[in-house]
Amino acid sequence: MHDLFACAGLLLAAAITPGPNNLVVLHEAGHGGVRAAAGAIGGIVLGGLALLAVVATGAGALLSTHATLRASLAALGAAYMAWLGVRLLGSTSGRASADAMALPTSALGLFGFQFLNPKGWAMVTTVVAARPAADAAGYLPLVVLFTAIPLACLLLWSFAGRRLAVHLARPRSRRRIDAAMGVLLLASAALLLIDL
Repeated sequence: MHDLFACAGLLLAAAITPGPNNLVVLHEAGHGGVRAAAGAIGGIVLGGLALLAVVATGAGALLSTHATLRASLAALGAAYMAWLGVRLLGSTSGRASADAMALPTSALGLFGFQFLNPKGWAMVTTVVAARPAADAAGYLPLVVLFTAIPLACLLLWSFAGRRLAVHLARPRSRRRIDAAMGVLLLASAALLLIDL
């Protein structure tokens, strides 16, 4: 159960952290409300589940039989998440709106974007490496986590879209939010390393 909590913590930190997915939802909700962001949210969640399925079906059996490979991948993924956390702690950017505008905003575009997002690959690979399963049913807890946590986080971003967009436009507020999310990423990475 400890590894499931670690995976949930990592997923929560990654899903709530200001990043490309959240910035698109923030932008869409800031301009048209939660309904305008619904397609983006659906594309992101379904894309994340598809990425989980790809990693689980291609790597699950291999990771469950090779403990060294599993530990190496989990350590690399945790290191990448820690690197993202350190980057957020040192962030001086306040370009939320500009970053969101450069990304796809349709459900299909965001579904596909999940496969191009290195943060998503690192997170999914780390979680699957930390909690491999022998069969598809063994991945059901991860499917629940990969649905519920990103959905809740993206809804939070959309509900707070207009209000949070104002704060993220201010560099000082953006740095504070980035620092808090950086600490969450570092803590989640540490939890995954404890399980190795």
